Amino acid sequence: MLIIRRRAGESLLIGDDVEIEVMEVGAGGVKLGITAPREVLILRSEIRLAEQENLTAMRTVSSSSVAALVARFRKR
Repeated sequence: MLIIRRRAGESLLIGDDVEIEVMEVGAGGVKLGITAPREVLILRSEIRLAEQENLTAMRTVSSSSVAALVARFRKR
């Protein structure tokens, strides 16, 4: 992991197309501004983690469990 110190108003470059600027530093966190081409996907890491957890959970559910759940909701 590369660790770089930056202050508000300073930025760093990733490759030729991505710039990350420190917009604001406060007690509650850091506000970043990201300039990148539209085709570059930018996600908070917790969103990616939730996606991976959901996919894992989806794979562990059996089709019989889904069928039982559907049948239960149809009875209501």
